[in-house]
Amino acid sequence: MKIVAICGAGIGSSAILKVNTERVLERLGLEATVEAADVASIKTAAADAQVILTSPEFVEAIGPTFADVVVILNYFDQQELAEKLDAALG
Repeated sequence: MKIVAICGAGIGSSAILKVNTERVLERLGLEATVEAADVASIKTAAADAQVILTSPEFVEAIGPTFADVVVILNYFDQQELAEKLDAALG
C-alpha cells in the first residue's frame, strides 16, 4: 500500500505528516510506504497511491484520482490521523 502526504512545497508540512502517519500505521499494525510530495508533482507521486493525505486547501489541486483523498486538519494530531486512516483503509 502506498500513501502520499502532500503540501505546497513537499518539504515542511508533508514531511511532518509523513512521520506522524508512519507512527500511526505502526500503532495500528498496518504496513504502507509513505511519501512526502509537493502539490505540483501529485500526479506522478500519487499515480499508484491508495491514499492521499492533505490539508483542505490542496484538495481541489489534486484533481481526479483513484486514491482516497483524506483531509487532515491537524498534522500533529495522531488521533485524527488514526481515525481517518482507519476509515480510509478499513
